[in-house]
Amino acid sequence: MKYVSEFRAKAFIEALLGEIAKEAASGIRRTFMEVCGTHTAAIARGGLKRLLPAAIKLVSGPGCPVCVTSTAYIDAAMARALRPEVTIATFGDMLRVPGSAGTLEAAKARGADVRVVLSVLEALAMARERPDRRVVFLGIGFETTAPTTAAALARARAEGIGNFLVASAHKTMPAAMRALAADPAVAVEGYICPGHVCTVAGLAPFAPLVEEFGIPAAIAGFEPTDVLAAVLALIKQRNRGESRLENLYRRSVRPEGNPKARRLVASVFEPADAWWRGLGVLPGSGLALRREYAAHDADAVLPVAAEAPREPAGCRCADVLKGIIEPKDCPLFGEACAPDRPIGACMVSSEGACHAAHRWDRS
Repeated sequence: MKYVSEFRAKAFIEALLGEIAKEAASGIRRTFMEVCGTHTAAIARGGLKRLLPAAIKLVSGPGCPVCVTSTAYIDAAMARALRPEVTIATFGDMLRVPGSAGTLEAAKARGADVRVVLSVLEALAMARERPDRRVVFLGIGFETTAPTTAAALARARAEGIGNFLVASAHKTMPAAMRALAADPAVAVEGYICPGHVCTVAGLAPFAPLVEEFGIPAAIAGFEPTDVLAAVLALIKQRNRGESRLENLYRRSVRPEGNPKARRLVASVFEPADAWWRGLGVLPGSGLALRREYAAHDADAVLPVAAEAPREPAGCRCADVLKGIIEPKDCPLFGEACAPDRPIGACMVSSEGACHAAHRWDRS
């Protein structure tokens, strides 16, 4: 059965590539952008760029949450980590994201209490078990991860676990996509929309973007066939002068998304301005804790002195995140900057465009 399934998948991929080649036969160049780190990794791992006609270019956008997180946020996390009463709880990728003066991994080596967790609930359990410690969870990610952070905060408030804090760097994707669509230097002609985000957010946040800019969009899953089906949908729309939001991931994404998850997020967080690497400050694109949760807000409880962050010299991660350059066009790529010694944030996570290109696509 395994081989039958693989044969069918291969046949489906060949059929999709054939249809894409027909649509691209005019030679008109089209640039489509994926805005999900899982898509970025899937495209690189599957070698999909090499399979597409030369007229179709796929570029990576700001879909990796680790990549878009600010240096200032890392600096603040390191400052808190060095406080004797603080435990930093974070996902593993965040340990190696460069700040102005090193990484959380280096701070841990110097004795800071930095713990890797697999979920925010582990951090909450840590705070429950160690009431003498202030446990600060580094809340990053988009609409997909914000509900779990919200759930942990709601539980901490209900149980009176006052030593559980969150430093929120959660962001929402539509504002970033709108900023890119409005930037003539980017020239995106179609979006492969993030399937995970849409599972929570639904279609409504993305429809106005399509209408405002007349840019085709397709929500896709994460198999090679899913991505190629999205490319085919986008080039068909372009060739026919259409601009629609197509849901090609109906096995997971409903038009209304997940209302329960959205209500939970809205009860804990409120929109706030947020800084994105490559895009700057985007109004209302972040999620800050509501006033009712101020006692669990690391920014309020453990403020740190704000100093101007220092970005790594020569790193062009910001341009990679906007799709202006390919990772290999950065002068640091593959030499000074590699997954085992990242200089830029885009080389840290497996969802980062530079990491994915270095690991799977060295052409």
